[in-house]
Amino acid sequence: MDKSSLSETDIITKYILPAVDNAGWDAMTQLRQEVKLRDGKVIVRGQMGVRKTVKSADIVLYHKPNMPLAVIEAKANKHDIGKGMQQGLDYARLLEVPFIFASNGDGFIFHDKTASDGQPIETQISLEEFPSPAQLWQKFIAFKGYSEEQLPTITQDYHDDGSGKAPRYYQLQAINKSVEAIARGKDRILLVMATGTGKTYTAFQIIWRLWKSKQRKRILFLADRNILVDQSRTGDFQPFGQAMTKITGREVDPAYEVHLALYQALTGPEEYQKAYKQVDPNFFDLIVIDECHRGSAADDSAWREILEYFSSATQIGLTATPKETEEVSNIDYFGEPVYTYSLKEGIEDGFLAPYKVMRVDLDIDAFGWRPEDGQVDNNGELIDDRIYNGKDFDRNIIIDERTDLVAKTISAYLQRTDPMAKTIVFCNNINHAERMRQALVNHNPEQVKKNDKYVMRITGDDEIGKGQLGNFINPKKAYPVIATTSELMTTGVDAKTCKLIVLDQNIKSMTKFKQIIGRGTRIDDRYNKLWFTILDFRKATELFADPAFDGESEQIKVTPEVIIDGDTWVTEDGPFGEDTPSEGDGTISEPNAPTYGDDWGSEPDDKKPFIKFHVSGVEVKKLAERVQYYDADGKLVTESFKDYTRKTVMKQFSSLDDFVKTWKEADKKQAIVQELESMGVIWEALEGDIGKDMGPFDLICHVVFDQPPLTRKERADNVKKRNYFSKYNEAAQTVLNALLDKYADNGLMDVENIQVLKVTPFDKMGRPKEIVDQAFGGKKQYEEAIRDLENALFDDQQISA
Repeated sequence: MDKSSLSETDIITKYILPAVDNAGWDAMTQLRQEVKLRDGKVIVRGQMGVRKTVKSADIVLYHKPNMPLAVIEAKANKHDIGKGMQQGLDYARLLEVPFIFASNGDGFIFHDKTASDGQPIETQISLEEFPSPAQLWQKFIAFKGYSEEQLPTITQDYHDDGSGKAPRYYQLQAINKSVEAIARGKDRILLVMATGTGKTYTAFQIIWRLWKSKQRKRILFLADRNILVDQSRTGDFQPFGQAMTKITGREVDPAYEVHLALYQALTGPEEYQKAYKQVDPNFFDLIVIDECHRGSAADDSAWREILEYFSSATQIGLTATPKETEEVSNIDYFGEPVYTYSLKEGIEDGFLAPYKVMRVDLDIDAFGWRPEDGQVDNNGELIDDRIYNGKDFDRNIIIDERTDLVAKTISAYLQRTDPMAKTIVFCNNINHAERMRQALVNHNPEQVKKNDKYVMRITGDDEIGKGQLGNFINPKKAYPVIATTSELMTTGVDAKTCKLIVLDQNIKSMTKFKQIIGRGTRIDDRYNKLWFTILDFRKATELFADPAFDGESEQIKVTPEVIIDGDTWVTEDGPFGEDTPSEGDGTISEPNAPTYGDDWGSEPDDKKPFIKFHVSGVEVKKLAERVQYYDADGKLVTESFKDYTRKTVMKQFSSLDDFVKTWKEADKKQAIVQELESMGVIWEALEGDIGKDMGPFDLICHVVFDQPPLTRKERADNVKKRNYFSKYNEAAQTVLNALLDKYADNGLMDVENIQVLKVTPFDKMGRPKEIVDQAFGGKKQYEEAIRDLENALFDDQQISA
């Protein structure tokens, strides 16, 4: 057996796995092969999205399930022994493990991040010297500085439901870092994880491990929406079974160990409403606060009093959007996040959906609208004479034609893409949401006739609308399709199949903006939800350019100081709670509150009564529409797919000659096609822009290197005209000419796949083996003829260099 001819798989099977097994690793509980750590980023252009292909870690070694220790990266023996090290280091970074092994079957290069000063970080060891589980675990313990007292908590098993579901790599990091921090004595933990990355599942595993290790016996899980509590109770938290209860009726039952509750169910302005005081301050020893950017971020919020009452408990804050202002700070209360997983990371890994943005600018938003002298509104009210702009519309003044044009634009987009795509339209207030519902109904008469729930207003004040929220977020339910809302759906709504987010709301809060965008970031491959569109009428997406959108959370809160008798004292006062929910059912209050004066929410000295003017008959036009895409740096770019393809391919091939040379030398041209696909080149999108009858070779030559293209049929005909295959016998020429026709119709895949010999017209010539043997003299000669055919198709004479 020639070792150098063995594949990577053979090297793993014949050399690496036996070495690991001989070292004492348990193949059932301590070893996993082909561990896929990322899903593959989705590239979006036009109405298409494709995933980049991703590589898997060859082998990951674990101390216990979900507690990784080491990565092994293998290569075929024809490569150097350390060829896979850099790849292994990348996987180790994701898993946060200190031990990396690279091998070609001759031995291992061992990269040891625990090496002390003066010791080499990388050494070469033989197959027989592979370390045992105990050796690596002891090195790991010393590296981490774990004490004997901490180990029972740190090594407590994860919950395993037997389905094969395992935490993603970033969830492992969040869980392990949190448990480790608590084992070390930290009692305030902040986890920042982008919407759609599984915060609740992560919280469950943290609670489960602490509960099973008996380090925390009574747990309180706090949320601000009923839907969040109910989803947790019937979903991720279900394994707690009879030990779990949901607090209702303002009664805390001490018989249970795991309590799920709304903030509002435990507290209120009156003393009798403060249900949390029914138990001793030391009753709970672990509190997990979901969406902690809300009231718990504010020092004087009603919710914060629960946390302060149970101050002896370990408290874990979960949020996608930590609130950091001059008055409010999550970091001030919980400390720096123990782990952060951002939207950008989620999109790059392929766990979150990327987005494209369609910015629609309306003339009256850009230039304003001023009433004529003495003009009255629809109700006969004299309209204040001033210029009204985008900040006023649907707050201080309603212009029917503006609402109608927005609804018309939304409807036109859905009609030309997918009329059944789940859509959330964010409006300024409840009244605006209702008028938008009516306008959308009128612009979608055929859909509404099919089902009158095609468009629904889902707001906090409407029981019928709220009753449809479950159907809206259920992928199996077709209706409602379009939901108009104001505040109710900004957070806590797990709408996995939402494909269109419409922004017709003035959004200045970065926290709120990130929460709204999060409604679309979930991916659901089963329902072909890989990306989503943001249709922006209010320039809200300019917030994407703010470094705060997806940067590191930085503490901003400033605590003022006062000097009393020469000493410095700290005061803690100021307004809080921008996103504070109302009491009651856990929904956000959305009052159409009366205000005063021209500036919404202001109250000038003369206390002029607020009047919201309602105007019809105003001409409103679209000034421009612009489409932007999420690029590799997490920024929005205005870019055609041709531009994207050009930049992507130029990173791989520096010139036309470089591309043609690589193409001609490739044994399988389809391998280059697939590699470019993995980099985000969407052939269907290019064909739509350029022409559907060209193959990948000509699409690249034309789009990237400005060459005049040939269609597949033109290339096939050129080969036939040159009588290129006269050197072959008649039977072989018949097969090759039929393959040329297949190329003209379907492309290279048919030419390079020997299975094509099973279909028409080859099926009339005999079975594939008979065709290969009788026409070409064997498989090797057939493969050589295919290479000749491809060389003829892409002969240099067909390229204008």
